[in-house]
Parts: sequence; structure tokens; C-alpha cells
Amino acid sequence: MMKHALIRHKSFSAACAGMKLCFQLAAMLFILALLVFYISRLTPGDPLQSFYGDAVQSMTQEQLDAARVRLGLNDSIWVQFVKWTEQTLRGNFGISLRYKRPVLEIVLPLLKNTLILGVISYVLVFSLAIGLALVCARFENKWIDKIICKIGTMAFYTPAFWLGVVFVLIFSINLKWLPASGAYDFGKANSPLNRAAHLVLPVSIMIISHFWYYAYMIRNKLLDETRKDYVLLARAKGLGKMQVLTKHCLRNVMPTIINIMAVSVPHLISGTYVVETVFNYPGIGLLAVSSAKYHDYNLLMLIVLITGFLIIISSFIAQYVNEHIDPRMKNTDIITL
Repeated sequence: MMKHALIRHKSFSAACAGMKLCFQLAAMLFILALLVFYISRLTPGDPLQSFYGDAVQSMTQEQLDAARVRLGLNDSIWVQFVKWTEQTLRGNFGISLRYKRPVLEIVLPLLKNTLILGVISYVLVFSLAIGLALVCARFENKWIDKIICKIGTMAFYTPAFWLGVVFVLIFSINLKWLPASGAYDFGKANSPLNRAAHLVLPVSIMIISHFWYYAYMIRNKLLDETRKDYVLLARAKGLGKMQVLTKHCLRNVMPTIINIMAVSVPHLISGTYVVETVFNYPGIGLLAVSSAKYHDYNLLMLIVLITGFLIIISSFIAQYVNEHIDPRMKNTDIITL
């Protein structure tokens, strides 16, 4: 009887926690949408330029006024936001002013490219960061550790856009080894090798710009572990330093690494958007820049909602991991963004 009551209590608690997370997610997305919607309407520029292109120059004032009424641009910002919210809740995200197509049809194919670039970079950044952190911890204060630290610091502080341009000049223009832009060559959308070749430079820039930031944190956590008594005991039993690091220290710092990986998602998403812009890689980062530039409001709002959803979900995961590492955090409402 007590067992069934305990199970019902746990189920009720889990349902309440799930509802709380859904409410927090909806509230954060609403605030984010409200801010971006309001700020985007205040930026200088005419959305009719995006809708009609150069033809807007030859339109009469009556035609311009009629177009503004038809597109709802004459309403106040708050009225526009209420209308947009009503349509969004029905699953209608609107039409792109620039492409004259539903924004979902434009964003979804490009979201796939962004996820491919982001996931590959994410896996490689942390694989390399953990590997280098182990090497640095193994050779602490030796010449290998010092060289890796100096090169890593230089790479981290080098601007990604500048490094991207340098790589294009070297590997695309001079050596002609790799393509400089795009996700694939014309007619080769289904070729994995062609797509992989277009990913080499963007992924390389993502790795160089981000890996050392995380490698340095993991290195320091590993070095803290090497000062503990159980390491001395393991060494006294005859285990090599690298064996102790990989079999004991790395396992003990793994919760911290998982926490770092969860918190790093917003950092890597922003880096992906920068890289897409530098290499003209067709993803939602590049699309976000062009939609803001051309006042394509519906397109910008959908990209903001998708990006905000990914960042907030990753923050929830980070909080969940933190609570399991330190149960005292369950009593706080801190959301790490």
C-alpha cells in the first residue's frame, strides 16, 4: 500500500515538474518573441522594399499605402504582435516578405544544414578538448603542456571571421583544395563527399575558435583531481599517470564535463551563426542575418523562436545536470543561460 502511494506521489511530482518546465519554456519564449518583435519594428528601413524589391521605387503613394494596409504594417506594434501571436498559436508562422513563401518552407531545409554543422562541430570540439586536457594534465608544466596552452590561448582570442577569411585565401583561392562557400556544389546535394568537403573549413573554424575554452576548464578540473589522495594510492599500486587520469580522474570529473557541455550550447550556436555568415553556408544563421537586413519580420521571428527554444532547452538540461551533481540546487530557481 505504501509502495503504491509512493509511486503515485513520485508520478504526481514528475507531472508537476513537467508542467512547471513547460510553463517556464512558454513564458521565456513569449518574452523573447515580444522583445524581438518590438525591437525589429523600431529599426530603420522599409519592409516594402523587401516585399517588392526595386519595383517599390516606381510605386505611387496610393499603391504603397494600400500595400501597407494589406500587409498590416499600418497597425500599431502591439496590434501586429497580437495578430502574429494568434496566428503562431494556430501553427501559422506567416509568409516571408522577401521570398513570398511560408516561412516554415524556407527555414526547415536550412535548419538541417545548421544542425549538421552544429552537431559535428559540437562533437569534435569536446572530443578534442577532452583529449588535449588529458595530454596537458599528463604533462603538467612540461613543454608539451606549455606549448598547447599558448597555441590554444592564441587560437581562442583570434577572431573567427578573420581566421575564416585567411583559411579561404589559403585553402580555397591559393591551394584550391576546398570549396569556399555553400553546403554542396550544384547538382550534388545527395553526395556525402561533396557535402563533407564543404564542411571542412566551417567546422575547422568552429573547432579552433571554441575547443581551448573548454579544454582549459577540463584540464584544470583534472589537475585538481590529481592532487587528491586516491591518485597517490593508485600510483603506489603501480598505475601509470595516464592510466590514473583516464580510469579514475576523468570518470570523477565527467559530471562537470557534462555540465559544461550542456551550458556550452548557446556559445556554440552563436559561433555556428558567425561561421555560416563568413562561409556563406546556407543555414538559419545566415538566413537570420539576411532576414534582419531586409526586414523580413515573419522569417526573423521564426528563427528567433527556434534558436530560443534550443538555448532554453539546453539551459534546462544544464540545470537538471547541476541538480544531480549538487542536490542543494533543487531548492533554487536559477536557470543558467
